[in-house]
Amino acid sequence: MIVVHALLREGGSPALWAESAEVQAVDATAAKARGGGGTPHPFASSCDVLLRHLALPSDTAGRGTASLVLPSRGSLPEPSPGLPSDPVAARPRTGSKRLRAWRVDVVSPKTAHLAEVLREPAGHSASARYLLDVLGFAVDLVDRGRVLPSVSEDPVSPAARWEPVLIGADRAYFADLCEAMPPVCRAEQVGRRLDGGDASGILHGTLGALVDDLVRHRLAEAGAHHLRAGRHDATVAWWNALTGPPEFDAPAGAVRPLADRLRRWRADLQGRSAIRTCFRLRTPHQNGESDDWRLEILMQAMPHPGVLVPASQVWEDDRSVLHQWADYPHRQLLADLGRACALYPALSAGLRGPRPTGLSLDTAGAYDFLTHAESLEEAGFGVLLPRWWRRPARLSFRVSTTSTDASTAIEREPAVVLDEIVNCRWAIALGGEVLPESELAELARAQIPLVRVRGEWTVLDPERLAAGLAFLKGAGRGRVTAGELLLGVMSRQDATPLPIAQINGRGWLADLLSAGGGLDPIAAPAGLSAELRPYQRRGLAWLAFLDRLGLGACLADDPGLGKTVQLLALEALCRDGRERPPTLVVCPVSVVGNWKREAARFVPGLSVHIHYGPERLTGEALRRAAGQHDLVVTSYSTVSRDIDDLASIEWDRVVLDEAQVVKNRSTRLAQVVRRLPSRHRVALTGTPVENRLAELWSILDFTNPGLLGPATSFRSGFAVPIERYRDHDATVRLRQVTRPFLLRRVKTDPSVVPDLPEKIEMIQPCSLTVEQATLYRAITDDMLDRIRESEGIQRKGLVLAAISKLKQVCNHPAHLLGDESALAGRSGKLGRLEEIIEQALGSGDKVLCFTQFARFGAMLQRHLAATFGTDVLFLHGGMSGSARDAVVARSQAPDGPPVFLVSLKAGGTGLNLMAANHVVHLDRWWNPAVEDQATDRAYRIGQKRTVYVRKMMCIGTIEEKIHRLIQDKSHLAQWTIGVGDDWLTELTDEQLVELVRLSPEAVDE
Repeated sequence: MIVVHALLREGGSPALWAESAEVQAVDATAAKARGGGGTPHPFASSCDVLLRHLALPSDTAGRGTASLVLPSRGSLPEPSPGLPSDPVAARPRTGSKRLRAWRVDVVSPKTAHLAEVLREPAGHSASARYLLDVLGFAVDLVDRGRVLPSVSEDPVSPAARWEPVLIGADRAYFADLCEAMPPVCRAEQVGRRLDGGDASGILHGTLGALVDDLVRHRLAEAGAHHLRAGRHDATVAWWNALTGPPEFDAPAGAVRPLADRLRRWRADLQGRSAIRTCFRLRTPHQNGESDDWRLEILMQAMPHPGVLVPASQVWEDDRSVLHQWADYPHRQLLADLGRACALYPALSAGLRGPRPTGLSLDTAGAYDFLTHAESLEEAGFGVLLPRWWRRPARLSFRVSTTSTDASTAIEREPAVVLDEIVNCRWAIALGGEVLPESELAELARAQIPLVRVRGEWTVLDPERLAAGLAFLKGAGRGRVTAGELLLGVMSRQDATPLPIAQINGRGWLADLLSAGGGLDPIAAPAGLSAELRPYQRRGLAWLAFLDRLGLGACLADDPGLGKTVQLLALEALCRDGRERPPTLVVCPVSVVGNWKREAARFVPGLSVHIHYGPERLTGEALRRAAGQHDLVVTSYSTVSRDIDDLASIEWDRVVLDEAQVVKNRSTRLAQVVRRLPSRHRVALTGTPVENRLAELWSILDFTNPGLLGPATSFRSGFAVPIERYRDHDATVRLRQVTRPFLLRRVKTDPSVVPDLPEKIEMIQPCSLTVEQATLYRAITDDMLDRIRESEGIQRKGLVLAAISKLKQVCNHPAHLLGDESALAGRSGKLGRLEEIIEQALGSGDKVLCFTQFARFGAMLQRHLAATFGTDVLFLHGGMSGSARDAVVARSQAPDGPPVFLVSLKAGGTGLNLMAANHVVHLDRWWNPAVEDQATDRAYRIGQKRTVYVRKMMCIGTIEEKIHRLIQDKSHLAQWTIGVGDDWLTELTDEQLVELVRLSPEAVDE
């Protein structure tokens, strides 16, 4: 058995290598002749073996070697997870782990063959599956024309390249891929580096190589012709190199001007000019009594998009309002119209006069323009369209059902319930309005998709409408089973010719499809020693109903609303007098002990086994122990290591707590948990979407595989329309599909938690000391000088390093310097923290402080303990599970220490820390969802006191400026400002200067 791995490279095409379960014979002489660093990997297959395994002809792939930095024990590399658990007796299982360089044979298939190789899943690792995702992204970019030509500025050997253009949702997806990259993908050793390389730079290099190869292949298939010109014409040589070999000859000094012109052209295409030409389409009723559509030509000021000047005014008055942004706007208008004709040929009819201002169109012409609108927008033009085109009314089915009531259905076997015949009445709606079949038939006969329905223009697909009408006359007239109707809701694979957008009626099926809204709350089961609130009893009824049907559930209540007790109540209900296999709960390490405590508190009769730590059971012993308990609790990291043992047990239910851990579908962990066999799956999360809708897909694909279709279909059908265009209909459709299987209640709803205490949030402004300001200026000056001389990966690294240093300076000079010097009196933020703690202690309250820097937390622990003469606790990621549990238990004791410092990553989710009612965020994570999750450790069900939340912010610094961005950002910007600091590397030099510049009011002199 061999496992195929993918290797991504910053400077070129990806490569594949293979690892065997058995030691491979290594030809030392040949290996030495091939060169490369590191010792030959004893389990790596040769190029010949790998090519045979992949069924690739030798002439379709390049050969070579690579030096990989891999985890090792003793004198051998550790085995990959996809190999048998103990492939050879000699493979070490003990000893300290370290990184070591190993040389492997690699093959680089041509891009045209790469997809075929990777789509065969047998023997592929997570890295190979990840490369398939990257390749799919590259194909999607090329399909949509998100590519532009470029040129390297090497004066000796210049080269032409096709590069991807990453904007909007594409940039967000690129960030997702960076975060999900398996470590082995970036394991190639460069120089003496042992850190695995920069994921963003490596992914950008690989994506660029794939895009370049794909574009060249398609141009060759299309028969692209070379231009003929003198050998010294650099522009023509570069153009020819875009369709042939990338290197080209150019006279000395000709490459730099060419690169400058390309940069300016690229900037113009991406809309960075101060003014731009716009097209506005007006419908007939907007033109008085005219029956014609009107396409108007205007010019728009980019700094002030609301400034729109008609073309007639631009032609007549060159000193119009646009003059402050451009000297000769009419010249740009003329050039833009010529460029627009190449994209929208029908425009030439309106340019026959000397000063074109627009053109009149009939309905067919209007539709033709609408189909070209996206191409014009992508080329940098402004396109102002009627709202109904951006959000067209969609065709969908409305279904009314009648089924048995929930109390009857829940007592029957799942198969019987799903086979129940339900009475259905089907209708077709356009937008939110149901139309009679006679009117729909008339619309289906229209020759143009652009139609007017009851006074409103809209666009529809006549073929889909005809298919929907045919369905009504056939299957839609009869009765269907409940299972068939559920399939129509769940499937994205054309189970019905139109999506089912609404189902209502009476009975259990209508209750299910309204996310349990009609289910009667269930009384607390006999084994539960807790009083459930009304919304919790409704949640229990919903969970129990899906459990009976074997359908997965995602309970997404806000943090603190009692997801754990609802799940434990479900276990008590389902195991009351029934023999069932065990349930597996997978959770973060920090809450493993909490599950055991909560189970003992709420369901004392539930037997719990903890599978965690170095003494945990394996193999047959684990299987026996699991069979003797109701609940097995383990951590995500343990599941990843023990997947073979855990996957050999048939679980009744698998529960993922803090399920956002598997939000990235390409990670190994997200793949591993899907291997756990179970009758029922449940995901518990307070944040089903932290940054992007792809996270929701990953979680729901675990609970109900296939519910939202393949990831690529979900992205095109839901993620892109919602994230990029705020498509209301796509949002409604997504809600309709997910509603039966996702239940979310929020704290802000008084009907859910009428007695939750008040939460008072405040920004705590702080000034810098003179010492802090001096260090801050030194860092910004050094950063700005260096980034002006750098680009690409080097620039990104400099920006991220500088931002981290600025955060540290805002905390305390000693945090940056790391010199273990005294802390008192040197930081405005520390001084304010001491005041907050003093006030809280004076009132007999406790304080919970979050920081993202473990080193700063350790420094604060010592300082605050000495300052206030009391114990100060600190929870961080380097602690063992038992130590974590002990620290948490001590912090919650009535006589426990009054100050609890917590590393955000170690304790920002899952914990119950209600002993404190003062929460301080010492340094900002710059993601409101992450900060809110941390706050909810104290602000949750059971908290009786007002919770005071203070977010520290140094005024006049990067902290204040990014806080304003977060406060002012639109719904769209939420997908741009994501977790961490990576988005900062995309800012221009000018934007960075403004962001990090220290304002005069920052310093407390």
